[in-house]
Amino acid sequence: MYILARALIIGLFAFTSLQSSAAEFADGPIIFGYGKHAAVKQDMKIAKDTKLKVVFDVAKTGKDGGVNRGFDSVARFYNMHVANGIPAQNIDLVVVVHGGATNEMRNTKSYQAKYGKENPNSELINTLLANKVQFVQCGQSAAFHQMDNTDMIEGVNMALSAMTAHAILNAKGYSQNPF
Repeated sequence: MYILARALIIGLFAFTSLQSSAAEFADGPIIFGYGKHAAVKQDMKIAKDTKLKVVFDVAKTGKDGGVNRGFDSVARFYNMHVANGIPAQNIDLVVVVHGGATNEMRNTKSYQAKYGKENPNSELINTLLANKVQFVQCGQSAAFHQMDNTDMIEGVNMALSAMTAHAILNAKGYSQNPF
C-alpha cells in the first residue's frame, strides 16, 4: 500500500511539473491560436537588426486530418522571433508545399467537394498569408492531385515544381529550415 501511495504521489508530481512546463508556451505576438513558443534563456543572442529569409518545405499532411504541423511551425518561427525583438518587417518567410500536403492548399469549395468537410488548415494559412508569409504550391504535385490554380486558397502561388521554387528562393538568399 505504501509503495502504491508513493508511486501515485511521484506520478502526480511529474504530471504537475509537465503541466507547469506546458503553461510556459504562448502564442502571439503575430499569429494567435497557433505557433506556441516558450521563453528561452539564450546563449546565442539574436541582434535586433537581424534579417531572416527562410523557406519551409511542407510535404506531409496534417496528422489525423488536423492542422498541418509544418504550417504551425511557420507560425511558431514568426511568433518566437518577433517576441524576441526581431521586427516583423525583417522576417521573410515562404512555405513551399508539395506531396500529400498539396490538398491542404485547396480552397473551401474544392476541399469540401473532395473531402466533404472544411479544410482544417484554411484559417492558419489565411492568417499567415495576411501576415506576409508566402505560400508556393508545387505544380507537379498539383497536377498529380488534379488540383488547378482555381482550386487553391487565394494568395497561394503556383510554381513549376517544388524543386524549381527552392532553387529560385535559394538564389534570392533564402535559407531552408531543416525541420
